[in-house]
Amino acid sequence: MGALITWLTGSRLALAVGKWAVIILTISLFLLSLRRSGERAGRLAERLENTEKANEIQRRMLEAASRRPRNRNELAERLRDGKF
Repeated sequence: MGALITWLTGSRLALAVGKWAVIILTISLFLLSLRRSGERAGRLAERLENTEKANEIQRRMLEAASRRPRNRNELAERLRDGKF
């Protein structure tokens, strides 16, 4: 058994196989990292889009509230003039 381990650690074939295994492992980990980064970027883009929609809706609501009649007399006046 000891001779086998010595032969594997010292042979050129074992070194080449080890080198390729490390290269393949490194590339696999890099690709997995890219995939996770892409998923995270997609979630952030979706969250930004939802926030922008909510802000647009809130802005419209505030604009509508700023144009509302201030009291009953102003409401009655608008209704009489047909501006409402």
